[in-house]
Amino acid sequence: MVLHNQSDLTSAKRVVVKVGSSSISGENQHKIEKLVDALAAAHKTGQEVILVTSGAIATGMPLLNLESKPDDLATSQALASVGQGRLISRYQSSLERYDLIAGQVLLTAQDLEGTETRENAKRAMERLVSLRVIPIVNENDTVATAEIRFGDNDRLAALVAVLVEADALILLSDVDALYDMPPTKPGARRIERVAFGDELAEVEIGGSGSSVGTGGAVTKVSAAKVATEAGVSVLLTSSDLVAEALTGQNVGTWFEAKEH
Repeated sequence: MVLHNQSDLTSAKRVVVKVGSSSISGENQHKIEKLVDALAAAHKTGQEVILVTSGAIATGMPLLNLESKPDDLATSQALASVGQGRLISRYQSSLERYDLIAGQVLLTAQDLEGTETRENAKRAMERLVSLRVIPIVNENDTVATAEIRFGDNDRLAALVAVLVEADALILLSDVDALYDMPPTKPGARRIERVAFGDELAEVEIGGSGSSVGTGGAVTKVSAAKVATEAGVSVLLTSSDLVAEALTGQNVGTWFEAKEH
């Protein structure tokens, strides 16, 4: 089923939601509660919800008294190892308010490139949602190297959405929508809808404005292209509007999917 606009999200059977590091770590750690509130509400309606989350490295940084992201791989891997357990614990603690269970799924790009490992990942997530567990997916940063990284979790989210044949992918960020230029610039206008195949040649797209994130509008638009090419509709909006997004309100930027 190809969804055609935001209001169709309420009828989606399966939705993948992606949230970035800056939205749920540091001073925004408390926003995990609001995110979980929205996921739980969607889950209660019978929707199958899969969360793709960044934040392991950002969560590990204050635990190891680091103020900025390290440049070397080994320290990044150590931070991910420390932060991932704390991150999933925060999600599980919040989900317990609704008697819901999280299922941790850690992936590398290599896992989704091989036929056998790809099918294993799909079967695992299919079984989790059938058991009414909420899969929480992250890149396996503790073992991932440059050669087997996704590069950013926006791409990971798009590939997961395609893998599990989701009806929609919701990409959450610090900005409420895609704009025709960086939203901090005077005169920036919100783009409400992007037609399938639109290359956005007239749009000035920026990178990440966060000190802990790796994405930005560039990676989100790229991820949207991957998902929509496979027939998965995409909504780009802010993490503060996740409840509005999941209840079909007219927020963010809608990327039309290819009709199959």
